[in-house]
Amino acid sequence: MHIFVLKSKSMEKELIKEGGFSYIEKGEGRPIIILHGLMGGLSNFQGVFEHFPLKNYKVIIPELPVDSTPILKTNVATFSKFVKEFIDFKNLKDVILLGNSLGGHVGLLFTRDYPELVSGLIITGSSGLYEKSMIGDGYPKRGNYDYIQMKTEEVFYDPKIATKEIVDEVFESVNDREKLIRTLSLAKSAIRHNMADDLPKMETKTLIIWGKQDVVTPPNVGEDFNSLLPNSDLSWIDKCGHAPMMEHPIDFNVIMGNWLSKNNL
Repeated sequence: MHIFVLKSKSMEKELIKEGGFSYIEKGEGRPIIILHGLMGGLSNFQGVFEHFPLKNYKVIIPELPVDSTPILKTNVATFSKFVKEFIDFKNLKDVILLGNSLGGHVGLLFTRDYPELVSGLIITGSSGLYEKSMIGDGYPKRGNYDYIQMKTEEVFYDPKIATKEIVDEVFESVNDREKLIRTLSLAKSAIRHNMADDLPKMETKTLIIWGKQDVVTPPNVGEDFNSLLPNSDLSWIDKCGHAPMMEHPIDFNVIMGNWLSKNNL
């Protein structure tokens, strides 16, 4: 599970805070709700956020309450309930869910429990079947900046995407004791909430977009999701790691747009 952070000052300025939720939204039309990864910033999905409102969609990115949920309740199921509360608050229906890493896992769990609310699900680099914790094996080295930089760069095919800003924020997070406990709690929760038995019963149309060089959730994980989900399509992006929507935003949007059109979503 990746834990990189990318904050955008411009997107933070657009934050709407109401009803106990913080989110950004743009456009009008069928709602696309984006679920970010563990401590992943809203701007990880900037390409989707800018593109799909031009195609008659309302794109909404809520901030998952990673830092404010009580540690004992910091798990995938709690975040799925949070998404339900958010959708109810916004009075949305026929939503398309798009999630990366932990966000994909939350989307899968939500779709399992509330299929009537979801017209389409898109997952990329999702946990739920397998995950390699970025810090689990390196816990004793969390104070080593070079090690954290190396682990952050591993998330991407092109290590240059792991800017100093991203590495600095990851380093700060893994050296903050409470944030680290939350991260480990979520990683363990993701392992506990293995969805192998649930996926064959989920009929929701699902698009799986995977980086061919993803080392966090390797390519065979994408193949396993595709074989277990009865109504899924799998698309690959080459020279791409764990965050296709960041590394190849144009290709990601084309794949997603074609799939939405094909399925009349």
